[in-house]
Amino acid sequence: MKRTIYIFSEGELKRKQNTLYFEGAEGKKKYVPIENTGEIYIFGQVTLNKKLLELLTKAQIVLHFFNYHGYYVGSYYPREYYNSGYMILKQAEFYLEDEKRLDLAKRFVHGGVANMERVLAYYHNRDIPLDLPLGMIKDLREEIDTQNKISELMAIEGNIREAYYKAFGIILKNGDFEFQKRTKRPPENRLNAMISFGNSVIYTVVLSEIYKTHLDPRIGFLHATNFRRFTLNLDVAEIFKPIIVDRVIFYLLNKGMIKGSDFWDDLNGIYMKENANKVFIGELDKRLGTTIEHKALGRKVSYRRLIRLELYKLEKHLMDEKAYQPFVARW
Repeated sequence: MKRTIYIFSEGELKRKQNTLYFEGAEGKKKYVPIENTGEIYIFGQVTLNKKLLELLTKAQIVLHFFNYHGYYVGSYYPREYYNSGYMILKQAEFYLEDEKRLDLAKRFVHGGVANMERVLAYYHNRDIPLDLPLGMIKDLREEIDTQNKISELMAIEGNIREAYYKAFGIILKNGDFEFQKRTKRPPENRLNAMISFGNSVIYTVVLSEIYKTHLDPRIGFLHATNFRRFTLNLDVAEIFKPIIVDRVIFYLLNKGMIKGSDFWDDLNGIYMKENANKVFIGELDKRLGTTIEHKALGRKVSYRRLIRLELYKLEKHLMDEKAYQPFVARW
């Protein structure tokens, strides 16, 4: 399996003897075998040149950039190798036909909500009192299929997510990580900072997996296809954020691996320090590599592989081969 490379240091990433070579600002040098690299995340101040981009294109490696706050900036998305005109037309067809788009959007929401319920049920079964948020989510979930517009559907999804996030404080019981409301740009407390950082990363993970399929990341269904660069990755990430990002957050905080002192204030917002980002990325990467039993395949697959399989299911739906059913965790 190919590795994901995360660069937090300052330095230069370049091509050397047809492989990757990183030279840090402090003189540290490291070769990175190109054949073992799947994607690269850059969080530090890193310079690169055209020769490197040519090598990444040839090796089909996506490069993701994040700013000093840990927010996603953009990607170097090499020439599409697998995009097909047929699939782009099918995506456009399902987007432009209101009934087809709404049906697919509801499937994404149902998948995301089911996994939120799985996360809360996991802790509820460990004697954490979550009857109230679970009841609120159940009631709101029943309204999903009655919505006739995407905007109405997203409003219901937003209400569900609000009830879901309120359960975080009950689970964590940590005064340094309380949840009042969801705030993004900027995040107004530590828990929001962790959620925003984790979501930014999972969006790019999904984007990298889309790159390896026939799908076009610019055409989403739940999220409007507009002047944003990518939207399909946002749709698919809805299913995986609860069982990947949120479970990582609970693990890190419950284990004391990230503390209140690991954050800093800037422009009225709160952000994780670099060391906390590294800890978060390390655990998230481990989670993506964790395997679970896949009943349909009869074998174990990683969470990263599950994302790719989700995209294959979506392709079959768009080709009218098999109706898309989102992945729902069974633990």
